[in-house]
Formats: sequence, structure tokens, C-alpha cells
Amino acid sequence: MSDPRASGLVQSGPNADVCAITGMDATMTQQQNMLPAILALALGAFAIGTSEFAAMGLLPYFAADLGVSDPQAGHVISAYALGVVVGAPLTSLFGAGLPRRRYLAALIAIYGVVNLAAAVLPGLGTLVVTRFLAGLPHGGFLGVAMLFAADAMPPERRARGAAQVMLGLTVANIVGVPLAGVLGQEIGWRWGFALPGIIAAVSAVLILRLAPRAAPREPVRPWEELGALANPRVLWVLLIAAIGFGGIFSVYAYLTAAMLATASPPAWAIPAALAMFGVGGTLSTWGSGRLTERFGINATCWIFFAAMAATQAFASLAVGSWPLMVLTAFLISASAGMLIPLQSRLMDVAGRAQNMASAMIHAAFNAANALGPFLAGLALAAGWGWRAPGMVGIGLTAAGAVILALSNWRDRADAARAVTPA
Repeated sequence: MSDPRASGLVQSGPNADVCAITGMDATMTQQQNMLPAILALALGAFAIGTSEFAAMGLLPYFAADLGVSDPQAGHVISAYALGVVVGAPLTSLFGAGLPRRRYLAALIAIYGVVNLAAAVLPGLGTLVVTRFLAGLPHGGFLGVAMLFAADAMPPERRARGAAQVMLGLTVANIVGVPLAGVLGQEIGWRWGFALPGIIAAVSAVLILRLAPRAAPREPVRPWEELGALANPRVLWVLLIAAIGFGGIFSVYAYLTAAMLATASPPAWAIPAALAMFGVGGTLSTWGSGRLTERFGINATCWIFFAAMAATQAFASLAVGSWPLMVLTAFLISASAGMLIPLQSRLMDVAGRAQNMASAMIHAAFNAANALGPFLAGLALAAGWGWRAPGMVGIGLTAAGAVILALSNWRDRADAARAVTPA
């Protein structure tokens, strides 16, 4: 076999070092040029995370102010989740072919306006409607923002670009949600919606000013975006997210109630657990991009499935000890970095339906957010005790792992058919 160096395919000597340094410099310059745009996108994710999770903590306050029961006020939370599921495909269809920069700015601007409307309009009915409308841009913005950041980075760093956008969502649990809660308690619950509305409006302006104008793309027609919903490889990824991630929410949804019922925690332990959940999620998001780049998409998914199962088992064992349950909040969130490798997988298999697939992954995670607590609630109602949410979580995680294995098996079978002569 001939030496590749002789043919010029591999460069050696002093010039090779120069080329390598030049390549690294170009990569660093590209990342530095994208940093302001990624920060603007992350700010939009911060506004979404603050609005979504702060609403849960503000529920008792707007229920009392509006003169309704807590179950009635819960329709506000459900309306938002429904908006996310409905809005993911709708925004993708309406945004097909639009420049991503303007599409993202428009979505987060709408998000800001609707949150401000929720803060000023009277009555439970209008609050339910505005929260549904606020959910509509959620998946479209987060999915395409991650896609925008990933595509603007060098190929080997695209998972890290997507993760940097999602850091805004996780940091919201550390900073934005507590701040909105304080405003809601001290000034009034409407400020808990006004704050993310203002932040979203700022994000829209910054995206228009800082995000680079991408090269013109060949227009994507709405029916091409719809093709994602008929692509088996996309549907496998969405099913992994909707089932496998439900265990995280089955534990988290009942963690506070389990602490109060079994552990007699001090008053500061509940806010500490919520903050630890945010810290764990931030570290997980930061690390998942690097794990995906280092080990690949499939191996990273298996790493997180193993971590989720282990932390959900720990959650069951920790019931009755409030320090361990505070630690549980950190651990279950730190194990929840599945979004980044699944998003990367979608970018590989969605073809021209990138916007639809990227938006639908967030709808799938919201489906997990509904499925996990629902099944855990059934287990609690059946008298299984406060360890049940962790056991339900293990079951959902195991089901997600089975779906991942079946998806891998199908991919191998398709690859084998592709290379087998007719």
C-alpha cells in the first residue's frame, strides 16, 4: 500500500503544524463570533424556563386572588403544556422557509407579548387562554434555537452549541424562578408573568441585532416539514423522549409532597431542593454536549439512561430523610441530560424537516412531563406509598431504554439491507 504522505493526502512537517493551528484559530474565531447570538438565544430560553416553572409556584397566589380553587387554577398549568404540544407542529408549518433569525425573534417576541397579557388581563378564563397561547411558541423557539446554534458551530462542536442555548432554560430554575416567586409573593403574582415577558422582549431585540444573517437556504415547504411526522427514525427519537424521560418528572412532581409527608424538613429545605434541581440541570446540560462529542450520540444516551435509573432508585431509598431528598433533587436533574444527544440525533435523521423535528422533541418532553406524574399519581392512589414515584421512574426509564435498543436494532437492519445486493 502506498504511503498517503506521498500522494499529498496527509500533510506532514512544519506546514502541518501551521495548518493545524490555523484550523484551531478558525474554529475559535467562529465560536467567539457566535457567542453574542447564543447568549441572546439563551436569554430567550431563560424567559421560557422562568415562565413555565414559576407558574407552578405562583398557583396558590393567583388562585386566591382570582377566587378559585387550586384544582381550577391547575387548568392554567395544563393549558400551557397543551399549548406546547399543539404549537410545536403549528409553528413549524407556519415558519417553514422563513429565515431562522427572524423566525426565532418573532416567536420569542410573541412569547413576551402573551406573558405580559397574562400579567394584566383579568379573570381565570383569560389567564388560561393566555397561558395556552404562551405555550404555542415554546417548542418552536427552543428547538430551532438549538438547531441555529448547532448549525453555526463547527461540525464537531454542534452538540455543545445546542447545549449552550439550553443552559438558559436550566439557569432559569436557579435564578429566574426564585426571583419570579419573590416578586409574586412580595408585590403580586402578576409580576411573576411580567418578568419573563420583559426578558423575552429583550431577547427578541438582541436576536435581531446579534444573530448573524445566515446564507439563504432553499425554501422548505410545509409538507416537507410534515414529513418529519411520517419519518420512522424521527418518531423513534420522539418516543424515546416521551417515555424514557417520564421518570424524571414522576419523581420531581411529588418530591416536595413526599418531603413534607415523611421527613419534617425545615422551611428552607424546600427552596433548597428546588435550587438544587436547577443546579443539577445546569451541570447536566453543560456536560451532555461534551459527552455527546466525546462518546457519540448512542453511547451518551445509554450513559444517561443508566444514570437516570440509578438516581430514581436513590430517590426511593431517600424517602424519609430530608437531606437525602434534597440531594435527590440534584441527582435526578444531573442525570437528565438526554435532550442534547436526542436533539443531535434528530439533526442527523430529519432531513429537510429540521424545524419540525427540533420543535417536536420539546413537545415529546412535555408529554413525558404529563405521563410521569400521571402514572406516579396512580401508584400513590393505589396505596403504594411515597417510594412509588421512584419505582415508576425506573419503569419508565427501562421502557425508554428498550425503545432505544429497538431503534438501534432497526437502524442496523436498515443498514444491512442497504448494503445487501438485490
